[in-house]
Amino acid sequence: MKDSIKIGLGFGLTSGVITTLGLIVGLFSGTHSKLVVIGGILIIAIADSFSDAFGVHVSQESERRNTEKSVWESTVWTFISKFVLALTFLVPILLFDLNTAVIVSIIWGLSILVIYNYRVAIYRRIKPLRIILEHILIAVFVIVITYFVGKLVNLIFV
Repeated sequence: MKDSIKIGLGFGLTSGVITTLGLIVGLFSGTHSKLVVIGGILIIAIADSFSDAFGVHVSQESERRNTEKSVWESTVWTFISKFVLALTFLVPILLFDLNTAVIVSIIWGLSILVIYNYRVAIYRRIKPLRIILEHILIAVFVIVITYFVGKLVNLIFV
């Protein structure tokens, strides 16, 4: 797989999982509204996917070694991977009650991070445990913080 595609996929998948889980957990803890969570996922799938793709685009353009084609490949794959991944989180929200859906979403997102980081570690020929734990801990940190931010917002504004 080309490096430009790996950059887009890796960034999109990682950012997609962490951002979408943070949004889901924060909106859930702040509102307990399935409609709000669905709306948030749809908005983040569009707005954040475009935003991250543009960020990757500008970042890749700033490096001399990148061709115009590779810049656009990274951009497109960042958008596609983040957009599609964010939309997959709609499935548990639509299928289950909200409490169960949040738990299923967390398991889904963390599973994606484990699988992706395992593959990266094998490709780089390093021990997978360290890189997996590092990225899972970051995701869990985001989940915990956004949960309490949602609670705080509910306490102050609702």
